Amino acid sequence: MTITIWHNPKCGTSRNVLEMIRQGGEEPVVVEYLKTGWERATLERLADQSGEGLKGLLRVKGTPAEELGLTAPDVDDVTLIAAMLAHPILVNRPIVETPKGVRLCRPSEAVLPLLDNPPAVFTKEDGEVVKL
Repeated sequence: MTITIWHNPKCGTSRNVLEMIRQGGEEPVVVEYLKTGWERATLERLADQSGEGLKGLLRVKGTPAEELGLTAPDVDDVTLIAAMLAHPILVNRPIVETPKGVRLCRPSEAVLPLLDNPPAVFTKEDGEVVKL
């Protein structure tokens, strides 16, 4: 099974998701999107297939989203996608794609239904224990 994670190694949630995938016996394709940037078609597909839409994938905390006016209720997808392509930090993480679907994995245990062999028990970096 091919698993891809759009990952930010500085994010604890993203690191937890990556480790959950690995503990499930898979080595995912890791895309550090802050380094690589986004391709429009990939970002649009992930937004659609995750059910989140572009607004659902918008990260506000620690980003220029508010100063760019992206949090206004009338912001359209054309504006959002242009901003996300120009500023990859605006895309929330981690996003995981497997043959079972695409999800924004916040909280980190949202990845578990996407895995064939999820870990029965997982301890997050902060000590929280997640049981399947």
